[in-house]
Amino acid sequence: MESRKDGIIYAFFTVLITVPCFVFYCLAIENGGLLKVDYKFALLLIPIEFVLAFLSEVFVGSPLSAKFALKTVSKKEYKPVLVETAIICSTVCIMCPLMSFLATILYKGLFPVYYFHQSITLSSFLINFIPNFLQTFTLNFPFALLSQLFFIQPFMRRFFKILKKTFKF
Repeated sequence: MESRKDGIIYAFFTVLITVPCFVFYCLAIENGGLLKVDYKFALLLIPIEFVLAFLSEVFVGSPLSAKFALKTVSKKEYKPVLVETAIICSTVCIMCPLMSFLATILYKGLFPVYYFHQSITLSSFLINFIPNFLQTFTLNFPFALLSQLFFIQPFMRRFFKILKKTFKF
């Protein structure tokens, strides 16, 4: 991105697209299919995850992914497509574990107690947290990498170019 403001705007629109995809994906996995997703619950989760994902992307994901990506790509092979791909992969490697951690807390701990009125004790939540986190991360990573690499980021790059041309910022 050319400026910090551009990066924040780009992150906003990327998270705006990504979060609903992941909320429905995670709920489909949790409930055994997309047709079994409770859409009221999904609409409750989307704003919460949006705020968490946006803040994580702006303050952690973007700064670290750019540093990691530029260390990965050699100066001799410095082609825009390689740099963009390295940044996307680095971002997924940072954001997926972070958001999987938050999703484990939301989907397997906090919301089942309040929304579904399931009794989950703190000790059972803590004992199952690491296996639940690892399972969530393992299921989310391929979806995150492929969706970002082949769909979301190419769309966002085109959209952002049109947005910058239209609004001249």
